[in-house]
Amino acid sequence: MAQRSRIPGVRPVPTPSALSGPSAQSVDPDHPPLLLLVYDGGCPFCRHFALSSELRGGIPDLHIVDGRADTRLRRDLRERGLALAEGAVLLQGDRAWHGAEAVQHLCGLMLPSDPLLRLLVPLFNGASRSARLYPLLLGARRLALALKGLPLDPDRP
Repeated sequence: MAQRSRIPGVRPVPTPSALSGPSAQSVDPDHPPLLLLVYDGGCPFCRHFALSSELRGGIPDLHIVDGRADTRLRRDLRERGLALAEGAVLLQGDRAWHGAEAVQHLCGLMLPSDPLLRLLVPLFNGASRSARLYPLLLGARRLALALKGLPLDPDRP
């Protein structure tokens, strides 16, 4: 199984191809598949949400990767139809959530202590609300990236 870890002391995180390959289907019930959140590290809002969900939300086995900094990972995701420019990606085994679905799924798992996340979780915990509100998050991302002089799509500078 292809794995990589760039953070000392953190166990290797399977690449998306490893998460969706045959080994992902034979899961040990005592060790459920890892959750891998891929977010746009160039966006301060995305970064805050991603790091808060890991550090303060208490989601077991959640690994977070800055997709903007990982060209190979973005390519793997794009090949699966999951463009980082269109939203965050959450992977678990052979399942993938993208954009509003990724945020909704994370919100369903979180028990946040951060005040902003306490506000966001109930708003994004329902599928229809998440789908309606997610474009506002994308708009905030667009504005933040423009202010930083970064392209919306890290693969098209």
